[in-house]
Amino acid sequence: MRVFIELAYDGTRYHGWQRQPHSITVQAVLEDTMARLFGGPCPVMGCGRTDAGVHASYFVAHAELPDGALGGRVADWEEAAMKLNGMLPHDIGIFTIHDVGPKAHARFDATERGYCYLIHTQKDPFLEGRSTRVHGSLDLEAMKAGAAHLVQKGDFASFCKAGSDQGTTICDVREARWEVLGCDRLAFYITADRFLRNMVRATVGTLIEVGKGKRSPDDLPAILAAGDRSAAGKSVLGCGLYLNHVTYPADVFSPKATGYL
Repeated sequence: MRVFIELAYDGTRYHGWQRQPHSITVQAVLEDTMARLFGGPCPVMGCGRTDAGVHASYFVAHAELPDGALGGRVADWEEAAMKLNGMLPHDIGIFTIHDVGPKAHARFDATERGYCYLIHTQKDPFLEGRSTRVHGSLDLEAMKAGAAHLVQKGDFASFCKAGSDQGTTICDVREARWEVLGCDRLAFYITADRFLRNMVRATVGTLIEVGKGKRSPDDLPAILAAGDRSAAGKSVLGCGLYLNHVTYPADVFSPKATGYL
């Protein structure tokens, strides 16, 4: 039996989403908890692979559940979500669980994903681990102008971690914008059909250099054309990054939950 799970997690204490032999990961904790509830192995596949320290305010995974998962230990998916939330640690939360077709795939069926990156420019202990502090002032208009160059279908190899085996580095970026959240707080939103490894963090790091006057907004086309990671800026920390948006065709899955960002 295959289900889609809508969830969120704080990635601070995890070594990313994907199960690893000697590290705690979100996938491992979720699979182990579901196996305890349903009485058997419950392999889980996520819509993506977030890195260590990266969060998800909205994430989708599919899971294979043992036969008889319903009607035994749980009566329906609402009860299953409630029980899982009682068993999971405080930093992983289930929104909803849905029946889907046997071939529905959380990763390969997704048509669009979105990330949010949070920045603050004044020290705030309540944002520690959830937003990245940038010292000094930023030219927001220059950062917006730089981001505008990213909205295209093109080669984003310059923003891909060196040595990554991505197959193709072509991405269709549909949105790249900055938003003021309040005094001394900014958010960068980016949406695309797919993302390369470390792409968002490298993009934000480059735009921060634009905001500090180290680069011009008009440098972005040349950075993209270079196709070389060394042409772009330094990647920012993972703690400010959130997966916050995943879209599927209506005949595969219609989300019921929404993220926080």
